[in-house]
Amino acid sequence: MDNNPQSASRGRRKDSQMTTNDQKKQILNRSFIIKILLVLVVLSVACVAGLASYVTVRELVIRWPRSGLSSSPSIKSASGTPELDEGGNPIYDEGAPGLDQALIDPSLTQWDGASRVTILLLGLDYRDWAANEGPSRSDTMILLSLDPLTNSAGMLSIPRDLWVSIPGYQHGKINTAHYLGEAYKLPGGGPGLAAKTVEQLLGVPINYYAQIDFDAFVRFIDEIDGIKVDVPEKIRIDLLGTGFKTKKTLQPGVQRLPGEWVLAYARARYTEGGDFDRAFRQQQVIMGIRDQILSWELLPTLIKKAPTLYKDLSSGINTNLGLDEIIKLALLAQSVPEENIQKGLIGKDAVLFATSPDGLSILIPLPDKIHLLRDQIFTTFGLGPETSGNSQERMQAEGAKIALYDGTGIPEILPRTEEYLRSQGANIVQSSPASQPYAATKIVDHTGNPHTLNYFAELMGIKTSNIHSQFDPNSPVDVEIFLGSDWANSNPIP
Repeated sequence: MDNNPQSASRGRRKDSQMTTNDQKKQILNRSFIIKILLVLVVLSVACVAGLASYVTVRELVIRWPRSGLSSSPSIKSASGTPELDEGGNPIYDEGAPGLDQALIDPSLTQWDGASRVTILLLGLDYRDWAANEGPSRSDTMILLSLDPLTNSAGMLSIPRDLWVSIPGYQHGKINTAHYLGEAYKLPGGGPGLAAKTVEQLLGVPINYYAQIDFDAFVRFIDEIDGIKVDVPEKIRIDLLGTGFKTKKTLQPGVQRLPGEWVLAYARARYTEGGDFDRAFRQQQVIMGIRDQILSWELLPTLIKKAPTLYKDLSSGINTNLGLDEIIKLALLAQSVPEENIQKGLIGKDAVLFATSPDGLSILIPLPDKIHLLRDQIFTTFGLGPETSGNSQERMQAEGAKIALYDGTGIPEILPRTEEYLRSQGANIVQSSPASQPYAATKIVDHTGNPHTLNYFAELMGIKTSNIHSQFDPNSPVDVEIFLGSDWANSNPIP
C-alpha cells in the first residue's frame, strides 16, 4: 500500500480530473443535443422528446456561447442580384417607398416566456438553392405557434404566390421578401424581412424565424430513421435532381419514407390542388416528425449521434433563436397533445386568383377570410371580427373609386351599366369608351381593394385570368372595369 501523501494526492487529483472530464463530456454532449432541439422545435410545434433529462443542466447550458447558428442567413441560391451603382450600392426601384429603417427594421417582438410565441419557418426555392448564384426566394412559409396559457399550438401555411405589400418595397409575391432581404443585405437578411412581411399581413407578432436548407432537412430525417406518412392518393414525386431515375411513384397508404423521399413528397406540386395540396403535405410531414421524435426509443440514438448531428445540421439552419429560448420552447412543446394543435392554410376560399403586371399568376388575399382563419388557429390574438355585412356591403364600405370603360361598342351598354352599378352602391367616378374592343370583361386593381374585386368578379362573371393587380399608389382611380362582349351578351342589366 502506498502511504506517500504526494502519491495519494496525485491519485485524488487524477480521479478528480477524470470526474471533471467526464462531466465536461456529459455537458458537451448535452449541449449538442440541446442545439439539435432547435431543429425539432422549428420543424414541429410539439416535437420534443426526453427533455426532462436536460432540466438539471439547464443553467449550465444557457451559459454556453451561442455559436454555430448565425442570426444572418447565408446566401445560397438565386434568381439574380440587384443592380449596383458605381459605388457598389444597390439601386432601389423608382417609385418605391423610401427605405426608411422604420419600415424595414427586422427586429421582432421579444417573447416573455409566458404568452403565445410564434416562429416563422422558411424553406428556400429549390431552383434558386440548386443554382447557388445569389439570393433565393422562399418556397415554404409556415407560421408555428405555441400558447403556454392554453397548452395549445397551431400552424398556418402561407402560399408563396400571395400578392402583398413588402415593408419598404412595392407589392410583390410574398416569396420575394426573402430574396429582397438577402439581395439588399438588410438587417436580419431574408428571414427578417420575410417575418416582417408576414407580421404585417396577418397582424400577428412574430418572435422568431428559422430558415432550413434542403440538405439539413434530408440529413435530419435520415438520422431519425425516416417518418411515417399516410399518402392519401397515388402521387408522382421527384427526388433531388432532374434525371429519369429520380422519378418515383408513391401508392396510397401509410408508409415510412427516408429523408430524400420525404422532401420530394413535401415539395411535389403537380397535383390537382397545386400549392394548396403541397401545403397539406408539408403539414403532414411536420406531424410525422413530431410523432417520430415523441418516441422514447429515439432518445438514445439522438444522444449517441449528437456530435455528428450538430456538425451536419447547424450549418444548414439560420435563426434568431438562442439556447435559452430553445430550452423554453422545448419544455413548452413537449406537453402539447395532438388534439390541441390547430392546423390550417390560406386556401382558395381566402384569395382571389389574378395576374400581376408582368403576367405572373398571383393570389390576392381577402383580409376578412384570412383574419378569420388566423383567429381560429391563433385563438388568443382575437384581433377583431370579420368586416360586417355581406359582400355588397363590404364593397360599399371599401369605397373604391371606380372607372368604367366600354369595350363592347354598343352605345347603350355604358350608361345602363353605370346606372346599374351605382344602384349596387359602387363609387363610379368616371366612365368613357375603352381604347380598344374587349371580348371578355376585365378588372384592374391599382390600390388594393379585395372586397371590390370579389364582389364584381361574382356579379359580372369575370374570369380569374381577367382579374389583374397593377399596384399604382398614384393612380387617380382605385379600380378599372373594362366591359367586354360577354357582359353585353349575358343581358344582366334589369
